[in-house]
This record gives sequence, structure tokens and C-alpha cells, in this order.
Amino acid sequence: MDDKESPRVGVAVKRRRRALQLTLAVVASRSGLSVPFLSQIENERARPSTRSLQLVAEALDTTAGELLAAAESARTVEVVRAGEAADDMPAGVRPLVRGRHQLHALEFTGEQDAGREFQHRNDELLHVAEGSVEVEAEGRAYRLARGDTLHLSGGVRHRWRCTEPGTRLLVVAVADHIEAGDV
Repeated sequence: MDDKESPRVGVAVKRRRRALQLTLAVVASRSGLSVPFLSQIENERARPSTRSLQLVAEALDTTAGELLAAAESARTVEVVRAGEAADDMPAGVRPLVRGRHQLHALEFTGEQDAGREFQHRNDELLHVAEGSVEVEAEGRAYRLARGDTLHLSGGVRHRWRCTEPGTRLLVVAVADHIEAGDV
């Protein structure tokens, strides 16, 4: 199969490998394929040939068909409408992405005061859509206004609070269940 027809199965391969608690090195050894090539497959930078997909599937105790089916079900496109709210979220907090994905995103509206200090495993982005926010990070204070964005690398301790009524803060982060090296 040529590149245009070859399957995109990286997400399914990675999930299956992790479910079996196998390293890339073990899968490489079982399949006869290289660790860099398997990493490229998992990160969708390479597409396996039919034979390579069969080798990977055998190494993961499954079939190529099952990996292809899992890859199809892993691909989603979903809209979260402006008026939607989640029952399990506090007032003024709205998830922008549903479910468990590599990306975690929330919208905070109103005079939110997180109050406590946060420290996340992975990178985080704070974007002020309306109003203003004060952020304390690494011992420094930052005042963000409408349109401003603050990036925090993984491990940075921080706290924030909205300082104007009607403030809308978008917080986007690489989900904590993802290892930064996997992204």
C-alpha cells in the first residue's frame, strides 16, 4: 500500500502497547522493527506497510484488523457548544474538551479565585478571552489582560485569580496522564 492508502494506527498501537505494559524496546524485539520506527508509527509520523502492521499486531498479541478498527474508533471530532455545561463542574467552570484525551481544556468565567497553588506535570497555557487575571508563578506576579497568554512549562508552581467581573480565562494543558516525552 502506498502512503496515501496506508493506515494511521499510531493511537491504537500506543494504547495497546500501554495496556499490555510493554516498552517500545520489547515491541521492537518481538516484531523485528526498530524502536525509532515504532515511535514514529505511534506518533503518526510514519505509516506502516501491511507487513509492518502485521508484525506490530503480532507483537501486541492482536490482529492488524483489530488495530485498524481501534484506530478508527480513536479518531473523534466533537463540538462543545457555548451554552453547554458539565454537571460535575463548579459554577463558572466549563470543560472545552469532553472525555479523557491528550489535551485538557477548561473555561473559567466570572470572578474565579483558584486560591490554591497548582503544579502540573505537563505544559499549560492560560489565555484571557475577556477581563483580567493575576498569576503568581515561580515567585513572580503577572497581570494578564484581554488577549494575553501565559505559558507555564511542566512542574512550575502557580496560582491565579480573576480580577474583573465577567472575566473569561481559557486554560489549556497537556493532560496529566500523558508523559511529556510521549507528546
